[in-house]
Amino acid sequence: MEERKHTSSHYEMELQEIKNNLIYLGALTENVIRLAMKSLTDRDTQMANKVIANDYEIDKMDKEIEEKCIKMLALRQPTAIDLRFITTAIKITGHLERIGDMAVNIAEKVVQLNEEPKLKPYIDLPHMSDMVEKMVAKALDSLIKRDLQIADEVRKIEQQVDDLNEQIFRELLTFMMEDSKSIHRALLIMHVSKNLERIADHAQGIADMVTYMITGENVRHLSTDAK
Repeated sequence: MEERKHTSSHYEMELQEIKNNLIYLGALTENVIRLAMKSLTDRDTQMANKVIANDYEIDKMDKEIEEKCIKMLALRQPTAIDLRFITTAIKITGHLERIGDMAVNIAEKVVQLNEEPKLKPYIDLPHMSDMVEKMVAKALDSLIKRDLQIADEVRKIEQQVDDLNEQIFRELLTFMMEDSKSIHRALLIMHVSKNLERIADHAQGIADMVTYMITGENVRHLSTDAK
């Protein structure tokens, strides 16, 4: 009896460790988005290079969480909601790792943009970044709280990000048509906007996985079809 109780306690500790690591990885990704965008608005190349250099930390955490999940699946043989949580965690850590990659992509474009005169004031991009950061935070919050309503809120914000990305694209297209010298800078800014939009897609992917974890319903393709 005592041995079974000890095993159960250790099992719960392992589950909590995975949750804590996911929260930490989420915090890392939110931070690199923030730093990448700050390096853009502040024209801080040193900060952008720091984002690029520190990507290894996110990659390392992604690998560690995945290994812990696979070990639990193999040794603990979880069932029901715990099984869905662990398989979901593997998917989510992949989304977070790719969000880190998108932040690095943004930082790389910032390095190039900072070498040229500023094309235009950055107004829409910081607003878009704020929405994206909120999506990532809410997606992780929905995971920790197992809250479907918060997951739904993530999907609503995602459409706003798509609309803003389209608006930025049209504005930059006008710049390129009016002045060919602006083409390179405009394309770099488009890449920044597109990477933010892709981060939003990954945040929605996390929310979709949370819905699966709670309900057992796969809503990923439903989300795609609704666009």
